[in-house]
Amino acid sequence: MASLIRFNSLILPLLLALVLAACDGGVLHKSGANDSEANVSGRQTSVQGAAAIGAGGVEDARRAAIDDAVQRASSQLKRSNPAGAMISDIKVVDEWQDGEVYRVQALAVLSERQHCASPYRKKIVATGFPIMNAEQVSSSESQDLFSGIPREINNRLMETGDFIGRNLTNAVLYSRPDIAPEILPTTGSAESVIVNVARQYNAQFVLSGVIRGFRTESTEFVRGTGVLAEIKSMARDFIGRRSIDFDVFVHDGFSGVLLFQQRYSASILGDVSLPNGYNVGSERFNDTPSGHKISELIQQASEDLHRLFGCYPFTIRVLESANNRIVIAAGAQDKIRMGDKLMVYSAAGIAPSGRGLSDQVGILTINEVSANTAAGSLDSGAQGVVRPGDWVKSFGSP
Repeated sequence: MASLIRFNSLILPLLLALVLAACDGGVLHKSGANDSEANVSGRQTSVQGAAAIGAGGVEDARRAAIDDAVQRASSQLKRSNPAGAMISDIKVVDEWQDGEVYRVQALAVLSERQHCASPYRKKIVATGFPIMNAEQVSSSESQDLFSGIPREINNRLMETGDFIGRNLTNAVLYSRPDIAPEILPTTGSAESVIVNVARQYNAQFVLSGVIRGFRTESTEFVRGTGVLAEIKSMARDFIGRRSIDFDVFVHDGFSGVLLFQQRYSASILGDVSLPNGYNVGSERFNDTPSGHKISELIQQASEDLHRLFGCYPFTIRVLESANNRIVIAAGAQDKIRMGDKLMVYSAAGIAPSGRGLSDQVGILTINEVSANTAAGSLDSGAQGVVRPGDWVKSFGSP
């Protein structure tokens, strides 16, 4: 018994020392202001950024501090992760002014996807794709291509979780598909057409396009006579080669500027028919050779759009403004959260088309969130008055 007591008196202090050492260097360690700039844990990091407050004021210094934090976070995360991985989300969790320096504390998350993304869901409205040569789609074939292709691109963008899609696919922007993306409006300008469509749906982007061709051609010239030639002649009505070409355009909903233009093409060999009643995106549509190829092009287009516009800052319009209570056309469905901060821009003095840069008014802090809208107030130091029709924008992320 005495030896057991002596053993415990030796081992217990040792165990206690080990526990204290683990707590000090592990889970129980609390970082202070002078600790390492970043606390990296796997695929996320908490990091500080700083910038001097200069002639541009606090707003410019805040953006520069966020950029500094992003660069530091990217450097820290990429040391221990595969090349090509990118930061997919950046969230400012704290910020303060330290004399003439503005500081932020940000949380960054690394993504394996080869594109960047905003923490908010962006609204995109899809319009119909007119066909240049209507005779290339017979009355016995599916009439859903014109609205189905943009609708399905929109659906696949929504499936990523980064977009909210609106469908206006019964309307087209191009009265002359052959000269698209040029728009020939009956009144106003081409840019104002885009801006009006975007305003109708509170959308940031407008998706449009044109089906350039859906031409069928025989794979074989029938020679000779007899039963074999007759069979070949009958077969070429069902087995042939068909080409599909369509252009995809994306315009900015605030300026009307064309941001994206790409042509997608494929050749279909075999049964090139596309029966009437087969809707784009349906299982039986995808089971046909033509439908399968079209679905592959739709997938490629949606991936291209996701990769590009995931990098764009989130932008939305101001609906109401009174007594420093600003209501915006985005809410919980757009991933707006209490405490979020957005930069407010004035639309005053902007041309009717929406072209041109506007003045920064200040920073909006969200303190109310509903499903479709959110409200907040301007931080102190704001310059100017916010009016309905102005817009707010998220701070850039990599």
